[in-house]
Amino acid sequence: MTPNTQHLALPFFDDVHRALGAGLVHWAAAQQVDETDDRAACREWVQRLGDAGWLRYCVPAGMNGEFGGALPKLDSRALVILRETLAFHSPLADFAFAMQGLGSGAITLAGTPAQQAAYLPQVASGKKIAAFALSEADAGSDAGAMTTSAVPHHSDWVINGSKTWISNGGIADFYVTFVKTDADAGTRGITPFIVDATTPGLDASEHIAVMAPHPLATLAFSNCVVPAASQLGSLNDGFKLAMQTLDIFRASVAAAALGMARRALAEAVSYSKQRRMFGGKLSDFQLTQAKLGEMAALVDAAALLTYRAAWLRDEGERTGHLARVTAEAAMAKMTATENAQRVIDMALQLHGGLGVKVGSKVESLYRDIRSLRIYEGATEVQQLIIGKALIKA
Repeated sequence: MTPNTQHLALPFFDDVHRALGAGLVHWAAAQQVDETDDRAACREWVQRLGDAGWLRYCVPAGMNGEFGGALPKLDSRALVILRETLAFHSPLADFAFAMQGLGSGAITLAGTPAQQAAYLPQVASGKKIAAFALSEADAGSDAGAMTTSAVPHHSDWVINGSKTWISNGGIADFYVTFVKTDADAGTRGITPFIVDATTPGLDASEHIAVMAPHPLATLAFSNCVVPAASQLGSLNDGFKLAMQTLDIFRASVAAAALGMARRALAEAVSYSKQRRMFGGKLSDFQLTQAKLGEMAALVDAAALLTYRAAWLRDEGERTGHLARVTAEAAMAKMTATENAQRVIDMALQLHGGLGVKVGSKVESLYRDIRSLRIYEGATEVQQLIIGKALIKA
């Protein structure tokens, strides 16, 4: 099944985005990966995405192309197109792509030239798998409550504590890890470090099983020594860097949900035109047509908010007046994930008993979509972000 690409004609996109979308849709449709083992499959997706050049959109090109990126700077609309298309075919492929970008995003934004040269080309080629380690058991939405700490020791830092719900945990080659460097300063006392997976004192063996399998783990740091050169950005300025990174990729989470919703709608339309009942087809009934119409409207509403958020950020980057688009990205993420949940639920209902049969596409989508309403800021957090922005306006 191949997605419709008519949305690429919208004025939000430029010719480079349309060419990207046209090439990606055929490549993605041709891929067949056994996803029975989610960790092995994730590694294979990273390799395939790297070999095909799609991971080059996760990093910038650099002044002389030294970082391996496809475009001069991170482009939110390219990320949106890639995630929407990949999620239409395989949510795990989307996950593998997204984590290369999110896991290296802070290095793109604040890394030293040496850090960028060491990691970004490896991310773009798929030779290194990236991870973003922010959450803790008691510090998810409340990042200021984190307790994992780093203290200076000679010319190094020593990290102790744990991170959990870490995507790519156990398979990543490095973790951009946010820790407290000033215990009493809340969000003003957080600093990120690049921690290579082979660093003594780091244990990523505690895997977490979830309803839609993908690699997750808890990271345990026990007197984990990292060099001062692994510090990312300014001391105690990590919370702002984390939010800047999430701002770039939050609209792409919306795009992933949008891709899943589009696939659910396509499956529902196809099934309704084939399913025979009461002497006709399921699609002949007005109730079916009305339900499909509602689903289509929910998809398009999510799409417009998603594309707007990505366009606004890219326009700010292009004009040199880059303002944070936090509220717009929050609207896109909230609406797209919530709408996708409704669309997929309606698609499953239209399939009847087949909808809950393990192995059917709508059944797997039903499990895949649920976590998107939580990670990178739960729906309730997005509502707060939008409300606070309105009050400040």
